[in-house]
Amino acid sequence: MELQHLIAKFFTVGDSKLDPAQVVNLMHRWVAKQSMPEMLVDVAELLHVPKGPGVIAVGNDADYALDHTDGRWGVLYRRKSTLAGTNADRVVQALRSAAAAAQLIEDEFKGQITVSRHDFELIVNDRALAPNTPATFAAAKADLEAGVKAFLGHADFKLEAQGGDPRRRFAVSVKSAK
Repeated sequence: MELQHLIAKFFTVGDSKLDPAQVVNLMHRWVAKQSMPEMLVDVAELLHVPKGPGVIAVGNDADYALDHTDGRWGVLYRRKSTLAGTNADRVVQALRSAAAAAQLIEDEFKGQITVSRHDFELIVNDRALAPNTPATFAAAKADLEAGVKAFLGHADFKLEAQGGDPRRRFAVSVKSAK
């Protein structure tokens, strides 16, 4: 199974003091300065959507967001185009991209938001490639673990499938002890 179109989301810690609308101007600067490896073209502010996508820096190959999907704030990276390499390589790339965006947001809004590097999720944004089934988890688990281990630099983490609903995208949650 070739895992493409990965989404990585690092969750915020505790109650954020950051007004999510403040992120709009930051992301406009990302677009103007082309601050990310992928070309960014626009910013979408969707804060009116309850438990929705929040604020998104839209790109050709990837998007970055301060996301509120499922009622949990976090910094999200969504890969839209395919990448060469192994599944583990693509997992590492998605996690590094999300972590880099989280660091930029934390640096810009010091003391207003903290993003965990210990509590995150990975989603395959392709239901045809990776249906939300136990078989998909069994087929992808070793590659996901290898990518997370390479990103974290250790194997002290728990990887858990977010299965149960075949209408949802295949996703795993990751909890790291360090």
